[in-house]
Amino acid sequence: MSSKFVSRPLAARFSRAVLSAAVLSLSLSFVPGVGQVQARELPDFTELVERVGPAVVNIRTSERLRSGMNGSPEVDEQMQEFLRRFGIPLPNQRRGSPRGGGNGNNGAEDDQPQRRGVGSGFILSADGYVMTNAHVVQGADDVWVTLTDKREFKAKVIGADRRTDVAVLKIEASALPAVKIADISRLKVGEWVMAIGSPFGFDNTVTAGIVSAKARDTGDFLPFIQTDVAINPGNSGGPLLNMRGEVVGINSQIYSQSGGFMGISFAIPIDEAIRVSDQLRGSGRVVRGFIGVAPDDLSKDVAEAIGLGKPTGALIRSVTAGGAADKAGVEGGDVITKFDGKLIEKASDLRRVVAGLKPGSKAVVQVFRRGAYKDLTIAIAEMPDDGSARRASGDSQEGKPASGAAALGLQVSEIPDAQKRELKLRSGVRVDAASGVAARAGLREGDLILAVDNTDVSSVKQFQGLMSKAEKAKTINLLVRRDEVVSFILLKPAAK
Repeated sequence: MSSKFVSRPLAARFSRAVLSAAVLSLSLSFVPGVGQVQARELPDFTELVERVGPAVVNIRTSERLRSGMNGSPEVDEQMQEFLRRFGIPLPNQRRGSPRGGGNGNNGAEDDQPQRRGVGSGFILSADGYVMTNAHVVQGADDVWVTLTDKREFKAKVIGADRRTDVAVLKIEASALPAVKIADISRLKVGEWVMAIGSPFGFDNTVTAGIVSAKARDTGDFLPFIQTDVAINPGNSGGPLLNMRGEVVGINSQIYSQSGGFMGISFAIPIDEAIRVSDQLRGSGRVVRGFIGVAPDDLSKDVAEAIGLGKPTGALIRSVTAGGAADKAGVEGGDVITKFDGKLIEKASDLRRVVAGLKPGSKAVVQVFRRGAYKDLTIAIAEMPDDGSARRASGDSQEGKPASGAAALGLQVSEIPDAQKRELKLRSGVRVDAASGVAARAGLREGDLILAVDNTDVSSVKQFQGLMSKAEKAKTINLLVRRDEVVSFILLKPAAK
C-alpha cells in the first residue's frame, strides 16, 4: 500500500481529533466554575493592597543649594547615583516648600533655590517610626512624609547608615497603621512578591513579580534579594511584601543599562534592615566589628597552586599596621577559611561576619598559610564611622550643613602609631574615603595627608579645624603621601 493512501485517513482522524478537542475546550469554558478555578491559581493582590497600603508613605526631600554649588560636575555625579539607586534628590531650581507651593513663611530659607527628591518608605510602629533608604534622605535639609490619607508631616532623621542604605525617620503622630515583619528564612525563590511605592512621584503605585534569587552579592555588608518586580526612580525605600502582607525587604537598587527598569531589582533583606534600625533608634549610629584587612576572593588556579584545593576562603591582600589583625599575627597572603566558627567561602563572607561582631569581643580565626592551617585569636576593633550617620535631636550637628573636610568629600582617621614608626612619619591623617571635590582633585583611600596649607597635621581634630578655616579659600594646598611618593594636591572648594 502506498503512503498516500495511509496518510489520508490519518490526516482525517487527526483533523477530527483536533476539532473534538476544540469543541470540548469551548464547551468547558461555559461550564460554571472551570474558568474560576484557573483564575484562582494566579495571585490576587487586592486584599494585600487594602491591608498594607495605608502603612506605605511617600517621602519628599529638599536641599538648599550652598554657595558655589553651580551644578556642572556635581550634577553628573548625582545623575549617575540617581540612575544606580534612584530616589536621590534631583537638581532643579523650584522655590518654596517641599510640596512646591509657598509655606507662608517669607524668611530667607523660602527664597533659597531647592533641590527636590522623592522616595518611598513604610511605617515601622504606630508611634511614628518610618523606615526608608539612606540615599533617599542623604544630604536633605528637610524631609516630609505623606500618608495615604494625605496628611503630611515634617520628619526627623533619627539615623542613616550609608553602608547598608538603611535610614529611620520619626514623625509626630500616633495610632498609625504599621507593617508586619516577615521571617526571612521562609522566603523562597519563585514565590510571588509585591512592591508599593512612589515611582516618578506617583504615590502608592503597586507592582508585582517573583523572587528571582536570594543572597545576591552586590555589596560588602548585605546579601540582597533579587526580584523581577518593576522598580523605578522613586520606589527607593518602599517595602517588598510577601503574599501574607509581611515586609521581606526594602527596595533599594536596580540593574539597568538605560536608567529604567530592565527586569532586575534588588531589595535589602528585612532582617538585616531591622538589626540596623534597632541600632539607629538606640544611638543614631551603627557599630560594627573591624580587623583591618583587605580581603579578596580566591581563584581556582591560586587555590590549587598553594595547596588549598578548593577556591574557598578570603585571600588577605594587605593588613593594616597596628590593626586588630596585625596584632593577632595575620599576614598578607593568608587565606582566612573560618572566622568565629563560621565558614568563609568568599571575601564578602568575611566582611559580613566581622562587621556583625561586637567591638571588644574576641574571635578565633583559621588561616591557611604556606600549606598548613593555623588558628589565631583576634580582639575585634570598631569599624571607623563613615560619617554618614545622622544623630537624633540633641546632637549639636543635627540639621547643619556639612563643613570642612566633609563638605569637600573627605573622611579621615588617625594613622596608627606602628604605621607612623614604619614610615618614619611625625604626623598626618589617613584618607578613609574621598568623593566630590576631593576625588576630583585626585585623593583616594589610603592616602596620607601630612600638611594643610603648609601646616603639619598632628591629629584628626586639628585637621578638621584646619580644613574648616581653609574651606573659604580659593585653593587648599595638601601635602600628600601615597606609597613612597609625596606630592602636593590642590583642592578648590568653589568647584563643589
